[in-house]
Amino acid sequence: MARESPGHTLQATGLVHEAYLRLVQPNADRRWKDRRHFFIVAAEAMRQVLIENARRRKSARRGGGYSREDIDPAQLVSSLPSDQLMALNDALEELAVKDASKAELVKLRFFAGLTVAEAAETMGIPSRTAERQWAYTRAWLQCQLAERQS
Repeated sequence: MARESPGHTLQATGLVHEAYLRLVQPNADRRWKDRRHFFIVAAEAMRQVLIENARRRKSARRGGGYSREDIDPAQLVSSLPSDQLMALNDALEELAVKDASKAELVKLRFFAGLTVAEAAETMGIPSRTAERQWAYTRAWLQCQLAERQS
């Protein structure tokens, strides 16, 4: 969250509050099977909040390509500009179709901020497996993002 680019207006507290509201809304399934299920749902909620915020910032009626100057850069949320965050989201959706567990690992690492060991524990897989999957997935995502930029 501390890696967000300047001009990002969503703060870490706001992200957590917005994700929490999505988790406890009346029509949401509040029964989580276990810790893994909770973190998966929470990571997905945070991802959706960030994607919606990126789309909102990019819309023409909100200034389109103009950037904002943030007063407090220490409280920024993510290091990716809106275009890259949306490209990451598209690549992540493509990955989820091919391999849901690797997409889940990315969500836990990138959006929930878990370490590889914490994500492995949450997913119920060995740490070494998570490390291998993370290395592969990171390389795959870099290739996908490079293709989308060219």
